[in-house]
Amino acid sequence: MGRRRLTATVAGLLAAATAVAIPGIATATATAAKASPAAAAAGSEVTGTLADGATWVADLPATWNGTLLLYSHGFGPLVAQDAPDPNTQAALLARGYALAGSSYDPHGSMWALDSAVRDQFQTLRAVESSVLPGRPRQVLAFGTSMGGMISALEAQRGRGKINGALTTCGIVAGAVNLNNYQLDGEYAIAQLLLPGQNVPLVNLGANAFATATTLQNAAAAAQPSAAGQARLALAMAFINVPAWDSSQAPPPATDPAAQEAAQYNVEFTGAFSTIDFIELGRPAIDAADGGQASWTAGVNFAALLERSPYRHEVESLYRAAGLSLKADLNTLTANANITADPKALASLERTSVPTGRLEVPELDLHTISDQLVPVQQENFYAHRVRDAGDGSLLRQAYVASVGHCNFSPAELLAGVLAIGHRVSTGHWGDVASAGRLEAVAASLNLGPARYTAYQPGRLTGAVITPRQR
Repeated sequence: MGRRRLTATVAGLLAAATAVAIPGIATATATAAKASPAAAAAGSEVTGTLADGATWVADLPATWNGTLLLYSHGFGPLVAQDAPDPNTQAALLARGYALAGSSYDPHGSMWALDSAVRDQFQTLRAVESSVLPGRPRQVLAFGTSMGGMISALEAQRGRGKINGALTTCGIVAGAVNLNNYQLDGEYAIAQLLLPGQNVPLVNLGANAFATATTLQNAAAAAQPSAAGQARLALAMAFINVPAWDSSQAPPPATDPAAQEAAQYNVEFTGAFSTIDFIELGRPAIDAADGGQASWTAGVNFAALLERSPYRHEVESLYRAAGLSLKADLNTLTANANITADPKALASLERTSVPTGRLEVPELDLHTISDQLVPVQQENFYAHRVRDAGDGSLLRQAYVASVGHCNFSPAELLAGVLAIGHRVSTGHWGDVASAGRLEAVAASLNLGPARYTAYQPGRLTGAVITPRQR
């Protein structure tokens, strides 16, 4: 598919890349305003509508185990979902879990953080009152991608509502960081590969795809040369692009050229590339917050690279190309002049930034090579949780796979069982260790089990917002 034709199908591709529709025909209906006093029949699906127009869906297993999973879907169409995919949904129902989740408010942006936590908790009340046969023994929040951030937000407001939270591939470092490190890398491409050209990087609106195409074409033109590879490595370091693509094993840290080649494939190749997704998603965040909330003004790009896990790769490639890294970093810092809309930034921080102050136990799962929500977000989040004094409530585990949210049903069910065990017993033990999760996932016969011991590096370009201090 050519990029000219792709322009006409952007909305559909964005939807397909971000959300998996959960099929199913409702066998009963209810609304939050008119809840039925009788519980739904076992093995049925129930739907309802909240006051803001959000819809919700709930599925009851044939035999309920007493636990309700409150599922938060990721960025994409505002359609109610109660599981990340049909196979995981079937596996959870077979184990006796009740499932519920909302669409969030359908009248605004797909970045529905203004309403998501409220709608999820209202869905919980509706399902408890009109669907379940009794009070849940446990309520566990469970979310994917943007929904993983929603689950983390629920964990910091969950006392008396939920008992624990499972975040998967979650934007746990918050959307201020997401916006900023992506902009840092895009700005580096524009400055170093397209000098003198006025490439729009913010307030994109309908121009988002044009900007994505401009950046992608610049990267393609640069990639064949040593100088281009060095400068792309610098830009991709700022975006936190993983150095592992699906075509090969992870390249060793001793081979910076192979690392850069893998990053290039992750970020810039395919009919609908990662850079396409980033640019096309940003207007939805702007729409939700009434303006653009990211900035480059005042950023010291040399300091960002100094603290980056990609620093040695970038330095090696600059030396091989005979370029001055110091000169390029000085150029980036000197010309950085993009400022955030203060009101939009305040809105984004209010709705879309986990503080790390947990009220219930939380288990985070992340793939090692996540092109949309880099695994380094977990490093940043762990520090925020520890600084808030809640480190004992958080555990994080990692899966050796390539792709955003690329978990098997076995890996996800192992995570659900682990957080349920923590809630039931009051302590973690080794239940969230890589070895224990791997053993449990392997025993389920529901797909690959790829848990591994791993420690992510620092999040390049991270900023600590006032709410996170």
